[in-house]
Amino acid sequence: MNTTTQYREEDKTVPISEKLKALYELQMVASDIDKIKTLRGELPLEVQDLEDDIAGLKTRISNFEDDIKTLETSVSNRKTAIKESEALITKYTEQQTNVRNNREYDSLNKEIEFQRLEIELSEKKIREFTAELHIKKEAIDSSKAQLKDREEDLERKKKELDDITAETRIEEEKLKNKGEKIEAMIEPRLLTAFKRIRKNARNGLAVVTVQRDACGGCFNKIPPQRQMDIANRKKIIVCEYCGRILVDKDILDSVPTEE
Repeated sequence: MNTTTQYREEDKTVPISEKLKALYELQMVASDIDKIKTLRGELPLEVQDLEDDIAGLKTRISNFEDDIKTLETSVSNRKTAIKESEALITKYTEQQTNVRNNREYDSLNKEIEFQRLEIELSEKKIREFTAELHIKKEAIDSSKAQLKDREEDLERKKKELDDITAETRIEEEKLKNKGEKIEAMIEPRLLTAFKRIRKNARNGLAVVTVQRDACGGCFNKIPPQRQMDIANRKKIIVCEYCGRILVDKDILDSVPTEE
């Protein structure tokens, strides 16, 4: 039996009781979907976190690799500079044998000393670059090990999530379809109010029944006269404490249904 009561927004003759029933039915469907999602636990968030971690590690490794290329180029350039300085030292040393005076000899000596200082500077830079290369390479190895672990974790978590999702997919699709049909029967202003309350309410409960003279959502006591108004179903009543829509526990049993 189809327990969904249909009505249109423009149909002003639709009883409030039927509107309340439709809202409560929608709440039950939404709660059933929430239960399915609860079965998945934190897995969807864990999968997302792992995917973010993996993307971050890949970016980090890529940046380290770029840094290593730059450092290797710098080392190569410094080695080339050393060879050039050594060649100049050899050249200036040979020229010293053919100088005509002390001034020329001293000038060549200064050039030789300058090139030796350049060699010392290049050797220092090579040591610094090499040490930095070592650090970067260790960081890459560490990041790759972390990446491998994260990828293995992701594969495992995805399989767990896929297994759970596969078990509940058909049921969830049916519930979603049922929910969409009910939503299509509820006037927009009520549907908007329902979704707003549900989003802000604990456990996603926007419509609750009166239980033991209290709100089924926040459990605050409801005065007897207000309970009578709720049971009469002549107007939509919300809890004055939590804002949830209140219905009586027999709402589904006493409203005419359609096959």
